[in-house]
Amino acid sequence: MAKKQHVSETPATHLLRAEGIAFDEYSYEWEPHGGARHSAEVLGLDPFSVVKTLVMQNQDRQPLIVLMHGNRSVSTKQLARQIGVKQVEPCAVEVAQRHSGYLVGGTSPFGTRRAMPVYIERSILDLPRIAINGGRRGYLLGIDPKVCVQLLQAQPVDCALAE
Repeated sequence: MAKKQHVSETPATHLLRAEGIAFDEYSYEWEPHGGARHSAEVLGLDPFSVVKTLVMQNQDRQPLIVLMHGNRSVSTKQLARQIGVKQVEPCAVEVAQRHSGYLVGGTSPFGTRRAMPVYIERSILDLPRIAINGGRRGYLLGIDPKVCVQLLQAQPVDCALAE
């Protein structure tokens, strides 16, 4: 087995360790625009179990986080309807980075700079383990998806679209 590359602490890993949450670490060569599909392919993971952290905003520019399967996209209309807002759209890169404190491509829902409501695609909670960004490009954490509800109060939604 290959030796694990040491990855320095991030706000996400700091929070998980402080809460006593066990996690696995996966490092890979990050690729611009590679996304969850690239990381799943490189690490030999199912893209359905690699979870994207998407920073979005409502019509009043209030930020929110959506956790979605790596091989699915978000129906913003379904999401808006379910969370009781008029509209949801992705944030511009610089806005997302300002809200989360992470670089896009390395955004974790854990340890964000600003507290934001978190929504999780309901079927993610049925998985035994997920791989989710650990707060750095090219760095994923393997965790129980229920940790997202436990630590982030993530609200389950049904807004996945097949890509």
